[in-house]
Amino acid sequence: MRVIASSLRKGNVVEKDGQLFIVLSAESFFPGKGTPTTQVDMRRMSDGVKVSERYKTTEQVERAHVEDHDFSFLYQDGDGYHFMNQDNYEQLAVSEDVVGDKGQWLQEGMVCILSTFDGNAVAIQLPQRVTLEVMETEPVTKGQTASSSYKPAKMSNGARVMVPPHITAGTRIVVLTEDGSYAERAKD
Repeated sequence: MRVIASSLRKGNVVEKDGQLFIVLSAESFFPGKGTPTTQVDMRRMSDGVKVSERYKTTEQVERAHVEDHDFSFLYQDGDGYHFMNQDNYEQLAVSEDVVGDKGQWLQEGMVCILSTFDGNAVAIQLPQRVTLEVMETEPVTKGQTASSSYKPAKMSNGARVMVPPHITAGTRIVVLTEDGSYAERAKD
C-alpha cells in the first residue's frame, strides 16, 4: 500500500528495495522557502541496521501490510519471548531485538499487541501502564517535601524507577511503559 511520507509514524513498517524497515521516528520539516521534507529514521528488520532517509513530504512510500493481533505473554527463554494468540491459541516466539528494552516490563499473562508480517513478529505494543511492587529504596528523610527530587527504587522485575520520597519498600506503584517513569501509587 502506497502512502505519502508525511503520514508515516513510529512503529509503521515500510518496504524499500525488497527489504522491510520499521520506522523509529518520523519528523516533517516545513521551511519558509523550499520543499517540505520528512526525515524518517528506520531500522532494517533483517539485520538491525539503522537507516536515515529524507523524503519530500508528498513523495509516495510503500507501506508493508502488517496485521495487529492481541497476544498474551507466556514466558522468556533462550529462544526469546513467547506469546500466545488470544484468538486461535497459537504460540509465537519473538526475538530479543524486536522486544528490546520493553522486555523488562513484560509480566506473565500481560496482553500486548504484536504486529506480524508473513507470520513473524516485527513490532510490539505494551499496555501503557504496568503495576509493580517496590522491592528496595532509600528511607524517607525527615523534612523532605513532596515536591523535592525523586529517589531511585528497585522494582519486583529488577528495573530501576525514580519515585517520590514518600514511596517505601513494599508499596505497589504504576509505571509508564513508554519511558519507565513513575505515574502514581497503585489503587489495589
